Amino acid sequence: MSDRITPRASAKTPRHRGEGQWGLGYHEPLNTAEQIKKDDDGLNVRERIDRIFAPGGFRSIGKQDLRSRLRWFGLYTQRKQGVPGERTGSAEPEELEDEFFMMRIRIDGGRLTSEQLRAIAWASERFGRDVADVTDRQNVQLHWIRIEDVPAIFERIDAAGLTTQEACGDTPRVFLGCPLAGVTADEVLDATPDIRAVASRYLGDPAFSNLPRKYKTSISGCRVHCTNPEINDISLVGVDHPELGPGYDLQAGGGLSTNPMFAQRLGAFVEPARAPEAWAGVTSMFREYGYRRSRNHARMKFLVKDWGAERVREVLEKEFLERGPFPDGPAPAARPLAERDHVGVHEQRDGRVFVGFAPRSGRIAGHQLRLVADLADELGDGQLATTAQQKLVIRGVDPGRADALVARLDDLDLRANPDPFRKGTMACTGIEFCKLAIGETKGRAMWLTEELAARLPGFDEEIRIHVNGCPNSCARFQVADIGLMSALQPRMDGTRSDAFLVHLGGGMGGDGTFGRKVKGVKVFAEDSADYVETLLRRYQRQRGSQRSFGEFVNALDDEQLARFAAPDGAAR
Repeated sequence: MSDRITPRASAKTPRHRGEGQWGLGYHEPLNTAEQIKKDDDGLNVRERIDRIFAPGGFRSIGKQDLRSRLRWFGLYTQRKQGVPGERTGSAEPEELEDEFFMMRIRIDGGRLTSEQLRAIAWASERFGRDVADVTDRQNVQLHWIRIEDVPAIFERIDAAGLTTQEACGDTPRVFLGCPLAGVTADEVLDATPDIRAVASRYLGDPAFSNLPRKYKTSISGCRVHCTNPEINDISLVGVDHPELGPGYDLQAGGGLSTNPMFAQRLGAFVEPARAPEAWAGVTSMFREYGYRRSRNHARMKFLVKDWGAERVREVLEKEFLERGPFPDGPAPAARPLAERDHVGVHEQRDGRVFVGFAPRSGRIAGHQLRLVADLADELGDGQLATTAQQKLVIRGVDPGRADALVARLDDLDLRANPDPFRKGTMACTGIEFCKLAIGETKGRAMWLTEELAARLPGFDEEIRIHVNGCPNSCARFQVADIGLMSALQPRMDGTRSDAFLVHLGGGMGGDGTFGRKVKGVKVFAEDSADYVETLLRRYQRQRGSQRSFGEFVNALDDEQLARFAAPDGAAR
């Protein structure tokens, strides 16, 4: 039976026309996406995959299922190979979509056993051309998947305790958690039981399978905030209450894309036993009062912005909580982004160590995943995790075997001691597979990090360079030191080529800020290494007492930033 929570009274809203808010009586779909969801719940598509689509092949998939409901089980059509970025915004869907799928496997809390990783590796090697991506939301994505092969993959990963259910779509997507939950000495609390409680109770619940838009969750007791709670729709952030002990600070309304916003604290303290209630209450509020008229305005962040934190908490506690209001609570201590990456060899509280390592901009081969699973069994305790920075961790390693593990990973080109550019660089899927992308990202990011490491050996600071193929910010370009967003730039002969818009000085933690777009600058993609090298050499010459690249950039006024970021011979 569903635990659906419905409002007990109607919340007032400052908006003056019907925005499709169910809690105000607007149940009639106001756009095609809402009509498709009303016609049939996306959770029902699993049965059609097995019974109709896999036996019948790609041509048997109805358009509504193909372009909408299949996402409820982690499936997006890939971009057709060879379609240029200039066609992204104008081509018809059938011109862009290939007869292959990206499959997103959700990994709640980032936690994996070696057997689960082998199941993912098996799917990649057998059906996905040996390609996989570790995402910045702790998922693993496969590519080149045929619909005919999906049931076999589902059978294998289901048996391993994994799923693709609600990995995409207007649903509660993967629940982020600290990859080191339960083993770090200084965590506020181990949030693993609370993530499991929320997932087991609400994942696949029809009460939450038709939200206004995608819905992103972080539940973590990590003191370094490695799940980036500032940019999630709902975050339960570990904090010590002076009277009530360890629990969570409740935050809501974060998100990036074309209207980036940081989450707001509601001032409420959530005891661990009430974590599922808090999650269900906030999610129910979003379901009932989220704006369903415009897809571009349907995220939780817009509701929180319009209402404000005080009103959000008031409606939550009056209408959606079964056990009454939450007590007030303290704010978590801010931690900078530089402390959030679990790369390297570090002690666990049980005397063992964990080893975090960096693939190349999140890209990893299926056979590498299989070999990593073997290493986790041979040199660790068979426990692994993905991170929210496109990295992986092997847990439970005897300290005397850590050097051997680092060397074995190095042989696989999986660096536990990467240079600062490889460590700090992330990239989205890009035009290689994504129908929304304008430019190439993964390969460009790999090339860029190799060039910078060769040109700037011994660089003394991790610089976070995030490469994004479109404005949707899947690689979080607005909160990077250097955010590169794909664009098209005319050449002298009239053709247009891949280029990047530049954002500088983004960050989270403390006085978080979104990177400032450098006005008037577009850098051709092939010039990006020259451009970034120029920026970093200027920074080294000019930084003085500034402690980091971000601090240096954010101390510049607009005129100073324009001078600092002007290209030397690159395209404007």
